Amino acid sequence: MRKIFSLLVIIIFFSCNRHNTDTGTKIITVSIAPFKYFVEEIAGKDFRVNVMVPPGSDPHIYEPYPEQIIKLRQSVAYISNGYLGFEQAWLDRFYQTNRTMKILSLGEKIDLIVPKHKHEGEQIESADPHYWVSLICAMIIAESVKELLCELNPGKIQNYETNFRNLLSKIREADEKARTLFAEVKNKSFMIYHPNLGYLARDYGLAEISVEYEGKEPPPSRLKELIDLAVKDNLKTIFVQREYDKKNATEIAHEIGADVVIIDPLSEYWLEETVDIIASLHQSFIKSTK
Repeated sequence: MRKIFSLLVIIIFFSCNRHNTDTGTKIITVSIAPFKYFVEEIAGKDFRVNVMVPPGSDPHIYEPYPEQIIKLRQSVAYISNGYLGFEQAWLDRFYQTNRTMKILSLGEKIDLIVPKHKHEGEQIESADPHYWVSLICAMIIAESVKELLCELNPGKIQNYETNFRNLLSKIREADEKARTLFAEVKNKSFMIYHPNLGYLARDYGLAEISVEYEGKEPPPSRLKELIDLAVKDNLKTIFVQREYDKKNATEIAHEIGADVVIIDPLSEYWLEETVDIIASLHQSFIKSTK
């Protein structure tokens, strides 16, 4: 990892002038694509957004490309999740690369879910980092982003306040609809390959069942347990995130006669995707009661 970072620094040193495509619009770097949504909804086109982990990549193990580090060096701020595996490996290096940029760690104001058992592996995450897949947490995220933007560009405070209120209204509307949808179903268990809907489950009293076992593919014994559990709860849908292998989910689905549904929590179209996930969950609950 150190060798990779040293190489990136060398590339940045020799490439910064050649790659400086600054058009006068300041850059904000964000850890994952959903955070880009909040910046653009509140700031409009006042900033360019550099995303460290592009959609479709795994943010737990991702390693940034030199071009992303170059843009980070030119950024006025970095918005981090704070608990993703790749950040735990790279954040200190990011901050060394650009000591003048402002830093916002969105997880600091979130009521975090702390796992009873940490996953094995190189990157150990002390808390569930998937809080952005939650309309309740999103309200906190939006306010934190708004405060940062007002600090970065005081002349646009009124605009940002207005845009923030408009965004908050859309999030609250989606939350109210979600509460109505989930209130009308009895079976609220769902199965997903990688457990990244824990905060959404907490918001609405749902039960998330993870196919992934201690951060890895499940052993045969665990697969059997999952199949038995799916049969017991009459589950008819297995959810898989776009960046993960469908093999185990497909195997379970085949055994129990269920469908595999692909979701994309890392989409930059955060609100649209979160609403779609909620609708898919609701539909899965309806299927399980038939």
